[in-house]
Order: sequence, then C-alpha cells, then structure tokens
Amino acid sequence: MREIGAEFSHLESLEEREWFAENFEKISREELDDGTKRAIATEMLKSQTFDNFMKIKFVSFKRYAGEGAEAMMAFFHEFFKLSANAGIDQIVLAMPHRGRLNFLTGMLKFPPEKLFRKLRGLPEFPDNVKATGDVASHFVSSVDLEVNQKKLHVTMLYNPSHLEAVNPVSMGKTRGIMQSVNDGDYAEEGKSRWSDKVLNLQVHGDAAYAGQGVNQESLALSAVPHFEIGGTVHFVVNNQLGFTTPAMRGRSSRYCTDIAKSISAPVLHVNGDSPEMVVRATRMAFAYQRKFRKDVFIDMNCFRRWGHNELDDPTFTNPIIYKLIHNRSSVPDLYKSQLEASGILTSSQSEEIISKHTNFLGNALKQVDNYIPQPSYFTHRWMGFQQAQTSLTSWDTGVDLELLKYVVSKSVQLQKDLDIHPQVLKNHVQGRLKKLESGDHLDWSTAETAAFGSLLYQGYNVRISGQDVGRGTFSQRHAMIVNQSTGEMFIPLNSMAKGQTGKIELANSILSEEAVLGYEYGISIASPMTLTIWEAQFGDFFNGAQIIIDTFITSGESKWMTSSGLTILLPHGWDGAGPDHTSGRVERFLQLTDSKENAPDGDDVNFQIVNPTTPAQYFHLLRRQMVRDFRKPLVVVAPKILLRHASATSSLDEMGPKTGFKNVIGDNVPHPSNVQKVILVSGKHFYALEEQRALQNANNVAIIRVESLCPFPLLDLNQELQKYPHAETFIWSQEEPQNMGAWSFVKPRFENLCGRRLRYCGREASPTPAVGVAQQHQREALEVIVKPFTIR
Repeated sequence: MREIGAEFSHLESLEEREWFAENFEKISREELDDGTKRAIATEMLKSQTFDNFMKIKFVSFKRYAGEGAEAMMAFFHEFFKLSANAGIDQIVLAMPHRGRLNFLTGMLKFPPEKLFRKLRGLPEFPDNVKATGDVASHFVSSVDLEVNQKKLHVTMLYNPSHLEAVNPVSMGKTRGIMQSVNDGDYAEEGKSRWSDKVLNLQVHGDAAYAGQGVNQESLALSAVPHFEIGGTVHFVVNNQLGFTTPAMRGRSSRYCTDIAKSISAPVLHVNGDSPEMVVRATRMAFAYQRKFRKDVFIDMNCFRRWGHNELDDPTFTNPIIYKLIHNRSSVPDLYKSQLEASGILTSSQSEEIISKHTNFLGNALKQVDNYIPQPSYFTHRWMGFQQAQTSLTSWDTGVDLELLKYVVSKSVQLQKDLDIHPQVLKNHVQGRLKKLESGDHLDWSTAETAAFGSLLYQGYNVRISGQDVGRGTFSQRHAMIVNQSTGEMFIPLNSMAKGQTGKIELANSILSEEAVLGYEYGISIASPMTLTIWEAQFGDFFNGAQIIIDTFITSGESKWMTSSGLTILLPHGWDGAGPDHTSGRVERFLQLTDSKENAPDGDDVNFQIVNPTTPAQYFHLLRRQMVRDFRKPLVVVAPKILLRHASATSSLDEMGPKTGFKNVIGDNVPHPSNVQKVILVSGKHFYALEEQRALQNANNVAIIRVESLCPFPLLDLNQELQKYPHAETFIWSQEEPQNMGAWSFVKPRFENLCGRRLRYCGREASPTPAVGVAQQHQREALEVIVKPFTIR
C-alpha cells in the first residue's frame, strides 16, 4: 500500500512480529465510518481556519503553522477517542511548535483571548503574579475533555525552544502521576508495574528527532526499572525539512525514526495526505502499546507550506520542493472535496464549520480588552502550595531524638538470611550502630539516612536517582543492600514499620545526564510530596544536562509558574583528581540565579545554592525541601572528602527539636576583640584553613563559613561580623581558580551590603578547574591555605 508502510521485522519477540503482521493487514484496510470521517474533516478545517485567521489578524506573528501537517488533528482526535474507550484517565503530552497553537485553541480548549492578549504585548498571568512569562508558541493546556461521554484529562507540558528536551520531562511526569494514583508498588527493586490509567504521548519533528541525542537517552530509559512507564506513543510530524535543511543533509539514516530500532520498537510510516490512513495507523499503534506496553512510532510524512516560521522564506535554499508545495491544494481542502463528492459532507456543512470557527476566533479577539487571565497553577496535587512569600531559609527542621535513633537503627536492620558483604557489615552496619549509640560523630551518610527516614516516617516519599546511587559513588550510602549470594537487593528504610506509607525509591540510572535529570524534573513537578533528588556521579557531570538546567529547573517557575523542589547533589572539591571530576562548577549555577547584588533581602530567588560543611547542615537542607508550603530547586555543592572526614561530623542534638539549617556558621575564637582578620569560606575548604590556623597559632584570625551562597545571607553575615569590631582585613578564600567558584558572586554582594572591601585568596584564573600534575596540585593546595594567613 503506497499510503502506509510498517517496520516490524526487527522486533526481537516472535509474538510481537506475528501480531504486527496479522493486525497490519486488518487495520490498514479497515473502513472508517462516516462520523469519524466528518470529525476528521472538522478538526482539519478548524486548524486551517485558525492559520488563515492568524495570517490576516497578526501578520508578523511567528505561529509555526500546522499548514501541510493538518492530518495530525486526525491523529489526535482518534488517539483521544481510543484512550477514553480504553479507560485511560490522563494523557501527558510533549509537543513541539508545529501546529501547537492550532491544537491548543481547537481540541484542547485553550482560550484564544489569552493568546491574542499575549500577542498584544500583555502578560499571560494575573497582574499580582511574580512571573516573566514565555513566548506564545510555548503555551500549554491542562484540560478535562469529554470524549464519548468519558472524562479524559490531557496535560500538555511547557516546552522550551530546545527541541525534544521536554520528552524525558514528560516521561518523568507520567511516572509521577502513576505513582500518585497508587496503581502499583514502585518502591521495591525489580518491580515492572505501571498504571493503566495514565499514558505518555510524545510528538516530534523529523529533523529534531533524528538529530537530538536526548531522544536516544530517553528511549534508553523506556524499559529500565524505576523509569519505565509502560510504553510511550510517538507521533512524528515529518515535514521533510529541518529549518531549511532537507532530509538528505539532516541525517545519516534512511528514516528519521531509525533510532526506534535501538529498543526494538515498531514504526508505522504513513502519508499525511491521507488523514484516514493516519487514523488507521493510530489505531494500530494504540493497540500495540496497550497489548505489549512498549514504545511505538507513527511517522507521518507531510510538508510545511511556509518556512520554519511564517516570516522565513524557504525558497532561498529549497526552490524545487517549494514549487511543488506552493502549487498544491491544502490537505483539508482536498479531503473536504473528497467527502463532498461522496456525499458524506455537504458544501454548506463545510462552510458552516469554517464560519463557526472564524466567528469563535473573531469574538475572542473582540473580548481581549476585557479578558483577565485566570490562575492555572497550584491545583490538583499542588493544592495548598504557593509561591514563596517569606524566607526560604529559616525553618525549624529538627526531629525528636528518639525518632532519629529509631529510623537510623532501622536503616541497618537486615533480614536474617541476608548474605551481606563483610566490608558493608563492618563499616556501614556495625559502624553506624556504634556512632548511633554514642550520639556523636555522625557522618554524612548517617545524617542523610536520618533525613530520609524521618521524612518517610512522616508520610513523604523520597526518590533519589543517578548512577549507582543505591551504593553511592564513594561507597558511602549503602541504602540498598545487595545479597552476596543471590544478587537481590534489600532497602531497609522501606521496612521501618508496619503500614509505612512513605517509601524511598533508589533509581540506579543509565549513564545519562540530560534525559535522567529531565525525568527527575518531571517527577518533581508531578509529585510535590516526594523529595526528588538527582545525584551526579561527579559534580561536573551536570554539563551533559545543561539544557534541562537552563530551560526548566532555573527558569520554570518564572516563565510558567511551574514549581519544582528538585534537589541536585554535585560532588565537588580539589583532591588531585585532575581537570575533570573536581568541580561542580558552582559559578555557573550562581550566574543563573536572580539574586540581586544590592538587595538587602536576598531570600526570594529562583533556586538555592548551598555548600554545607557538616552532616547536620545537610540533614536540615533535605528536610527543609519538604516541610515548607512552597517548592524551590536546590543545588547542593556536595562533598567527596568530607564524607569520611574525621572533623566533618555532627551530633544527634544538632538535628533535634528547635534546630535548623544555618546560613552562616560563625567562629568561636577565644578573644573576638583581638581579631584583625576575617576569612570567609564555603564548604570543604574550611577544614584545611582551620587546620592551618592551628599550625600557625593565628589566634587573631576568625573563619566564618558561608553555608548558603544563594540566597546570600546578608543579615546572618552582618551579625557575625559585628563580633569583630577591630577587624581590618576581610578575605574570601576558595580552592577554585579566581574565574570560578563563588568569588565573583560573593564579592559585589559583600561589598555592597556589608560596606567592607573583600580580598581574594585562591588559585589564579585558569582555563581548567584543576591541573593534571600531582606535584603542581600539591603546591597549589598548600598555597591556597597558607596565603590567607600571610596576606595583609
């Protein structure tokens, strides 16, 4: 058949191949009823009417039209109908620009008044909302549809202009919703169940799907425990051009969907000139996904009538193909004529569809001046939350000491028949119990466990993902104990008490950053009652996920009013490891904040960046993420050496009632009035400076730890500085080179807000975070701890 083709011989399962062969012949020849044909024509004509209306009323607007790809409306209409009939309650949708506004204002009930208001230069949010907004082509809808007398909720996700980056976010949000409906146990290792009530739908462009690596990463997650969602339906709007690049120059594979073969997913190629065949392909793909719970692809070959946007001229680079395109009728008009010729649709009915939708849009345009945007956030699972109104930092996060002792002891209570690794038994289990008995010298992982366990006890959930997070990169966590005889995994924190509602999910991930971090962001926006953590194997691994950080985590609340409490752990510190795996690039995160250099109150920022020095501080940070009535992303400049550092310990009392995170930790010098020099420092570097001060007997030097970098702790810092009335020299000391670390962020804030000059002590500016020569590293390491005490 020239209108449809299928690739399924590569499927590894014989059952799937036989099913596909049998059903392809049936479905591809299946006749559609007249009602379905009229519905297809209606949706495509509405899409075309929208584009015609916009090109007249908003001539210079880049609408990324659906012209040439209107058959996608046939897909959506059929997909929604099939979903509702199958008992699906929710669809999570990721979609790029092409035809997005047509779809939104048509099938997804997005108010055109809101769009037109935006095009007149007005915000999409109420006036009292602190938000910067986004371009109109990124608008979304979260709407209840009535399909065949059944309720179907469709959530379209906000999508930045970085094509395909939203795909793993949609997968994460799908899983987050699945977990919230309690349709399966997701906490135990090896479980492969998912909810039948929630379905993930991804729409792609052909060039972006072939070109963007995040797609390979996302597909690689599709069948991984703790990431699988029971199969995604993929629909590719293949207009055979990427911006102005034709397919032959836009990829090396024959088809843009060839990456689907990496996970043994079938592909249906269908001609977008035949909307009826698109419907048949939709039925086939949906049936496959429902039966096998695996990914499936529809590749709809169509065209793009204008350039990438309507202000771009594609004939500069593609004159031949656009001669053909400009000389052909539209798909809706051709299909309308076909139905009129067969008597299924009359010309008056067609005109009524067009005029009705034109009047609908025209009336909306007339109402723009009176339209007031309505809030569409903090609903459903986010009821009771709000934007941050008060301090981000000052919260009581302490826990009753008996409860702390209980959860920590339970974290190492093992099954009787568990064959445990001898080192894990000695260092982790027995070592933790000894520390717990003394109530002192608790290390980093014990404080983390206390935070996790206390949150679980209170009914919150915890999810931590990344590479080998169950064990921890540095073998410090061991929240997941592996039976040495069977290979089975046991998670003690999930067995603390009978009837325990809070669960911890330890999601050992694939070797991916962008897709996995995007996935965790999706979890975080779906599940505000889950402490969602992504841990980089080393701090600089976040580089591979920079798009997710820049376009979702950093700016999602400001652009879209989408809150996230995602926590990012970035192991950081100079220990001779060389240029890579040393720095978490704290300077980049500080540059992304909206913290003002001269603001007296820096509390209200887009996200928090901290460099804690004690386990108790880390404990309070984790708990603080959940106990507040708002959510903010948190970046923890996490330790490596401090995980087992003899001085980096805390007592249970530091985590007990009426305690919380300290933005600044002051010094306890015996005679504050004798202090002439104050050194400010953040993170692990403090311990080296403290040791050096003791060696030099520098009793006239105070060392203040700035634990919170953003929000910048002005009030707390000023309070500490008042203890040293005779101090004349103020120094910022860091391990990082001068063009990195927190120096450029701290200097203007300290000087503007504290009124004192701040001097720099650290490595010289460098093109790399660290040297790769051991002797040079040792010289630098000595210099950065000696210089702060000798500089005058």
